[in-house]
Amino acid sequence: MASMVFRFQRRLKKIDSSPLFQWAVIAVIIISALLIGAKTHDLPESAVNLLSLLDSAITVFFLVEIIIRFMATPNKKEFFKSGWNIFDTIIVIGSLIPAGGSGVLLARLLRVFRVLRLVSMVPELRLLINALIKAIPRMGYIALLMFVIFYIYAAIGSILFHKINEVLWGDVSISMLTLFRVATFEDWTDVMYETMAVHPMSWIFYLSFIFLTAFIFLNMMVGTILEVMGEEHENYRAELHGESSEGGEPASRAQIEKLETELKEIKILLKHSISDSKQE
Repeated sequence: MASMVFRFQRRLKKIDSSPLFQWAVIAVIIISALLIGAKTHDLPESAVNLLSLLDSAITVFFLVEIIIRFMATPNKKEFFKSGWNIFDTIIVIGSLIPAGGSGVLLARLLRVFRVLRLVSMVPELRLLINALIKAIPRMGYIALLMFVIFYIYAAIGSILFHKINEVLWGDVSISMLTLFRVATFEDWTDVMYETMAVHPMSWIFYLSFIFLTAFIFLNMMVGTILEVMGEEHENYRAELHGESSEGGEPASRAQIEKLETELKEIKILLKHSISDSKQE
């Protein structure tokens, strides 16, 4: 009995790792995204019924797919150690909420988020998201420094220009919104020319602010993200080749645990094969 369960689990794992199955899941996710967009249009009742039927079929497909992935995992606790697996499970379970009654808004929102499953299915997209998440702590210090610069310039702008235009420079908070408009180049020259009519040298205020925020800090943000993405790509390449990120160093702890799990599976398979042969 145990041998049959183990073989069944191996077959599910083979299905889960199959490129054909992976591409089928990606195709269904894309169809689900198109389905969500189609529902925003005014359609005849027959088309709406057909889309509802397709939506139900897609929900069942996702449920079967997540069950296959869960059953194919030898250690069930390992399945929920992955944040992507937890995300996929929440989305799939949420999609089971009937799209009617008081839960209609929640059901529709969760069906929209099914498109994000494309990220969990494509390794390259997972790589980008992981890099962005890991870059957030480093970017936080840059954002804090940007806030300090924004606050200083907003205070100066409020002191110098509040009599010129109360709507744009009335207080520090409004001045920060105006500076955000300047930093995003949204008609910022109109703001500058207005103050230059009273303070001809005020262009120095705007150009220095743009130089600090739009050029220096933005490039620092981009550089931080690129650095983290480079590290993630190196780690991913090392995992594919069975190496650590240092190249010639021993395998990582995760790789060792993976090998140990595979060895245990082989031992169990051999044990059951021997026992079955003895019974015969």
